[in-house]
Amino acid sequence: MLTAVLYDVDKLVLEDRPVPQPGPDEALVRIKSCGICATDYKAIKGIRTNVRFPLVPGHEPAGVVAGVGAHVHGLKEGDEVIVCPSGYCGHCHYCRMGQSHYCEHMYTTGGDGPEDVRPGSFAEYLVTGANTLFAKPPGVSFDAACQTEPLSGAWKGIIQYSEMRVGDDVVIIGTGGIGMYCLMVARAAGAGRLIAVDVSDHALETARQLGATHTLNPKHGDVKSALYEILPRGPDLVLEAAGPIEAVNLMVSLLRRGTRWNIFGITTHEKFTLDGGLMHFLEARMDSSFSTNPLAMENAIRLIERGVVNPEKVISHRFPLAEIAKAIEVMGTPGRNKVVINP
Repeated sequence: MLTAVLYDVDKLVLEDRPVPQPGPDEALVRIKSCGICATDYKAIKGIRTNVRFPLVPGHEPAGVVAGVGAHVHGLKEGDEVIVCPSGYCGHCHYCRMGQSHYCEHMYTTGGDGPEDVRPGSFAEYLVTGANTLFAKPPGVSFDAACQTEPLSGAWKGIIQYSEMRVGDDVVIIGTGGIGMYCLMVARAAGAGRLIAVDVSDHALETARQLGATHTLNPKHGDVKSALYEILPRGPDLVLEAAGPIEAVNLMVSLLRRGTRWNIFGITTHEKFTLDGGLMHFLEARMDSSFSTNPLAMENAIRLIERGVVNPEKVISHRFPLAEIAKAIEVMGTPGRNKVVINP
């Protein structure tokens, strides 16, 4: 099978590998679509340093079951499925508490976080635990379906963790792929005023098309002053979906009493400063959210199936796996939104 293997920083190599065989509780999936996450791009470019080479990246896949292990029931060859990249045992304390993304035996296929990182979906085939597969609704394209994982992360962060309420004034800092899904979830959940913040005018124009009521670019003026002109009482919820530490610092500067704020996008180990007394009297509630879980995946599938969120509106580029080098180049340009690989 054709596979993209990351051997070192900026050394992503296409090569032929044997098609893997599923174990007793696993399934083999023929990948039809796989999104490129910013964390994939950061791994390839050396921005993310927690990478053990060689790595087959890619953790936003959808495809067709091509084989199942001897102990697998309820799945068969030909089933169209969505893959959750976060594998879990289902039996440990955390799994039984509904926190499978804390699983004591967790693994990831092509992503990051746990120690156990397995080959991902920048390949024609993937082997993973059968319990990580979800049925793809018949009327949903593979390109849309492969966006379930990032959409589920947006749902988990905004709805499950930060408990957004109808009418909340929401600020989304960073409107790349994941920020767009956060914005779409917030819009669908009944946000009052929905403000997108980004340094890319292209991304902000897309945000407006997807429902942002206001957009702000830090390159064009002071964001806090402009935001408090729009929201004199300040935001109810601020979600950082950008990644750089500057976005986190901006988020902290926007807080007023009672604001909920979610550290969602930053994955690098960088420090920021809080005034303890100010935080005490603000009662600003901090959340953070990483990865996904079966509850979030199921809710994301519902949103797509019912037409509440349409990932096709976020996808700007598609490339065959053989042209993944071109796809990575596009990831570094300002004129793109979500990039999808079709192996």
